[in-house]
Amino acid sequence: MGEIVLAAKIAHVPSIMISEREGPLKGKRAAAIAALREIGRRARERGADTFLVFDTHWISNFGCHMNANARHRGVYTSHEAPHMIQNMAYDYPGDPELGDAIAAEAAKDGLQVLAHKVETLPLEYGTIVPMHYMNERGWARVLSVAAPIFATVEENRKFGAACARAIAASKRKVAVLASGSMSHKLVSNEQVGDGQWEQVGSEFNRQMDLRVLDLWKERRYAEFVRMLPEYSTKCNGEALMADTHMMFGLLGWDGYKGETELLCPYFPSSGSGQIIAEHHL
Repeated sequence: MGEIVLAAKIAHVPSIMISEREGPLKGKRAAAIAALREIGRRARERGADTFLVFDTHWISNFGCHMNANARHRGVYTSHEAPHMIQNMAYDYPGDPELGDAIAAEAAKDGLQVLAHKVETLPLEYGTIVPMHYMNERGWARVLSVAAPIFATVEENRKFGAACARAIAASKRKVAVLASGSMSHKLVSNEQVGDGQWEQVGSEFNRQMDLRVLDLWKERRYAEFVRMLPEYSTKCNGEALMADTHMMFGLLGWDGYKGETELLCPYFPSSGSGQIIAEHHL
């Protein structure tokens, strides 16, 4: 029998990597870097052999798509922010077997899920950035899932639940990552500058993010999932928070009762709200 050994909501913003360079942001994301590394350490300690990443920076239109290549190898430059992430080499084993199993399980719920084995299909930085800190030298497989922006919350919930069933029926020990922001109202182009890293796009969004963290810490998940559809849209969710829908579907939705442990303080980045937290099983 397979097992989910870790489930976490994580950040992948470029400011994390930029903070390791000389400049005004240097050192300011040390807590986030330490948290990402801690997630990787815990996954490895618990025997994880695959990272399943719900990646909100890989946006798809229709259907649900997984990068199920047997090997992920390339040199990545962000098309969105080439001045922030460029020439970043990556090399990780993939998990086509688990990809196929998830697709088959999801089909039982009427979901259209494709597990792609296409060598020219690259990873996106919602997967590459966390793997840089968690999966050094590629000790674990990587299976990346796109965020379908025209899927309903219910479809994403069902997909997460199908992932849980497929993992349970497999021989894998899986660390699952919801890779994306909380609120995601980015600053306008004319506001871009050194101060952009330290603000959330609106006070409403910041307050809603903090409220969500309170609900998580108090284990009031049934209330959280009831507000999740509106939170996803009214707070400008990155890819409409598809990663969070999938993660809570995997955890059991309103039936989830575990502890949420915040591994770094809530922080802003270019208007978005960010957190790294483990949802204990």
